[in-house]
Amino acid sequence: MLRAAIVGCSGYTALEAALLLSAHPEVKISAATSRQADGSTLADMHPRLTGKTTLPVENLSPAEIAERSDVAFCCLPHAASAPIVSAILDAGCRVIDLSADYRLSTPSLYEHWYGEQHPDPGRLGQTPYGMPELFRDRLADTNLVANPGCYPTSAIVPLTPLVRENLVESQVIVDSKSGVSGAGRSPKLGTLYCETNESISPYSVGTHRHQGEMVDIIERSTSTKLDIIFTPHLVPMHRGILSTIYVRTKGGATANQIRECLATAYQDEPFVRVVPHLPATRYVSGTNYCDISVRENGDWVIILCAIDNLIKGASGAAVQCMNLMFEFDETTALL
Repeated sequence: MLRAAIVGCSGYTALEAALLLSAHPEVKISAATSRQADGSTLADMHPRLTGKTTLPVENLSPAEIAERSDVAFCCLPHAASAPIVSAILDAGCRVIDLSADYRLSTPSLYEHWYGEQHPDPGRLGQTPYGMPELFRDRLADTNLVANPGCYPTSAIVPLTPLVRENLVESQVIVDSKSGVSGAGRSPKLGTLYCETNESISPYSVGTHRHQGEMVDIIERSTSTKLDIIFTPHLVPMHRGILSTIYVRTKGGATANQIRECLATAYQDEPFVRVVPHLPATRYVSGTNYCDISVRENGDWVIILCAIDNLIKGASGAAVQCMNLMFEFDETTALL
């Protein structure tokens, strides 16, 4: 059995990782760590896991994590993650990092979008981005995967084939709506029930960190740099992302050609569905699917994409990458 640790186990992505790994026939959760360790179990911290695990939550060192595990799912916040990840790697354990610490290509990009120096700059640009649909061939032999961000997944998956085929102009508008779980489990004023219920609100307009990730990863995959205008919104639901992407086409390409390009690019991908209906978050909630649809509006083509931010936008993608890293069937525990 593959031994998997969950590092930083108190949040929503850690819970989803634990649920998926508990259902995986080839994996045993071997450690769960938190600085909040007080003698409780993983099921005490996440009651949904009652009956699935009695694993204690411990405050383990990177060396102890590596000794107990073959792979570590690191669910720590950005900047806090990289020093732990680096030490776990040095101790001989493979890592899937769910923070933003290894997603970007250069230290200067990280400093621009995160406002601080990177704690492990040598691995930036050398770490595979954990999106099998684009970088599958780099995942099998790597010791470290940078798991994608949730908003970026909903934009990068639809846009990349179109950019590769030179079907769209460089300026793109990405308008996204996300459930409140995307802000994490720690209490914050802006995500309290009374602040979010019966309301929809934009945030980080023009400055959201995921904008840089979208541009960087699409450029890494296609050698083309887009000018993306990204606006995220918080909506009063638990989970899910719906992104509405506005593009102008090149060479008179039609909505049907855009749709055909996406269908061809993802025809063999188990978790990307190019659908005729308008996507909705309820159709993908609790799944690892990414649903994409295309519509035309005059000179613009509108691409709609729905994912579960905690599954395809986080822990499901991480398990999909783990399956490829350890040569399991890619869909194990995800269908």
